Amino acid sequence: MGRKEKKERVEKRDNFAAKRSNEKRRNLLVTIAVLSVIISIVGYAVLEFVNMNSAAPGSPDNAGVLGSEHSHVAMLVKVFGDTFDFSLPAYQIKTSWIHFEAGDGTTIHKHATGVTLEYLFDSLKLKLDDQCFIFQDGRQFCTTDDYTLKFYINGEKVNDIRNYEPMDKDRILIAYGGETPEEIQDLLLEVANQKIIEN
Repeated sequence: MGRKEKKERVEKRDNFAAKRSNEKRRNLLVTIAVLSVIISIVGYAVLEFVNMNSAAPGSPDNAGVLGSEHSHVAMLVKVFGDTFDFSLPAYQIKTSWIHFEAGDGTTIHKHATGVTLEYLFDSLKLKLDDQCFIFQDGRQFCTTDDYTLKFYINGEKVNDIRNYEPMDKDRILIAYGGETPEEIQDLLLEVANQKIIEN
């Protein structure tokens, strides 16, 4: 073998080794970059999970951590004497924070502090303010000269219940119509005797 051939072989081997070394270095850098991205994503997800609280997506304003409370509240809604049926699937568990469940339409289950009745009604796609109760289909029951929308919490009349945070064992009555004081007392007695489902 001549010197020239030997030199070419050495150069070829050195070029191959350098090429191989560069390839390994490039693969190592790509692997490190991919692992860094994965670690960052996992770290962010863990941080979000650990810090999951009232700032969680879809949570009510000013609500505590989900699970910070588990209270049960009786509610009766009467429109012209007819009971509004919250046991229908359209009104069952629309949010984890506050809801009706298990086919029951008389007991509100609240699972966090700071959750208001407005959040419950919004989650059910029902509009409620101090003057009107509006069904999902758009029917409106608003205070007029002949009929009024009335709210009672634990037997006491209140002007508005949207910002009220229900507490365990509360009894809430919403009535729309032209009820006499005696009829209101009958409705208050009905909600007072209503069974609260605890589970």
